[in-house]
Amino acid sequence: MSTSTPSLATSEGTLFVVAAPSGAGKSTLVNALLEREPAISLSISHTTRPPRPGELYGRHYYFVERVAFEREVAEGIFLEHAEVHGNLYGTSRTTVSELLEQGRDVLLEIDWQGARQIRQSKPDCVSVFILPPSRAELERRLRGRGSDSAEVIARRLHNSREEIAHAHEFDYVIVNDRFEDALADLQAIVHAVRLRTSLQWQRHEALIAELLA
Repeated sequence: MSTSTPSLATSEGTLFVVAAPSGAGKSTLVNALLEREPAISLSISHTTRPPRPGELYGRHYYFVERVAFEREVAEGIFLEHAEVHGNLYGTSRTTVSELLEQGRDVLLEIDWQGARQIRQSKPDCVSVFILPPSRAELERRLRGRGSDSAEVIARRLHNSREEIAHAHEFDYVIVNDRFEDALADLQAIVHAVRLRTSLQWQRHEALIAELLA
């Protein structure tokens, strides 16, 4: 009988994509998930929108000028990019690829347009859409931020209809009514994905071989 110690094979990480209409609580959920799941790396997006109070370059976003962003699009820098509420957003192709190759799980906090591009280039990604419990609650949350003008809030509410119309394209849908429940649902998705047969077979190949011997 073999006495060798089973080894864990290094496998590529999983790419998680989380999208939602503005005000659904996506960022708060993602930040809480990252605190509970330190093995997940958040890919910091590039954006042309100005920083909100308290946002830092390189921590929340890479804030760039539109001309620079458009140049990077032409150079093929981005894995996905889209215009959302009049501002441009994009995800670095190199950053995501390097993290996945290291075996790190990566999370993208993007909109439905970017998520569609990701699914086309990386069909094995896991996509999650966050819904608000009601339109009234969505509006309340947007107004409660206190950082957007009435015009911006009206535009975000208007755009939310189209965003929500694409929820069916995602692998999972979570209603963010009670925060702790929504966070538990999001974490459960991560745990379930990590237990998929394909991943477990790679990671525990030696153990499985011993058990089958």
